[in-house]
Amino acid sequence: MPVAPGVAIPLAEIELRASRSSGPGGQHANVTASRIEAVFDVEASDALDEARRDLLLRRLGSRVSAVAQDARSQARNRELALERLQAKLAEGLRELPERRPTRPTRTAKERRLEDKRRQSQRKQERRPPEPDA
Repeated sequence: MPVAPGVAIPLAEIELRASRSSGPGGQHANVTASRIEAVFDVEASDALDEARRDLLLRRLGSRVSAVAQDARSQARNRELALERLQAKLAEGLRELPERRPTRPTRTAKERRLEDKRRQSQRKQERRPPEPDA
């Protein structure tokens, strides 16, 4: 299963578990194990290099899972769970753009200070008058 450029996870490393779906469905839901949970163990994976493994561990944790119980059939739910797992792993491996630190503009600083003065004035006007000594 392709996850990111240059990264593919073999389906053998993904554990698929079936169980009964929750919610309505009548007699069919009571006898069919159509809910699928796809679980990927990041630490045990041989498909990831050390850098990508560390990145996924930091962002998503040691076990990444996706559940599907939308469809009536187990086969369709398996496809949905694998798609969701693939999306989670792709998002976890996505390279974030490097942040360039910026500073507030002079106008933004002045606006902030003016807002603080206005707020302070508003609060002073709410106070009860001081008694004359």
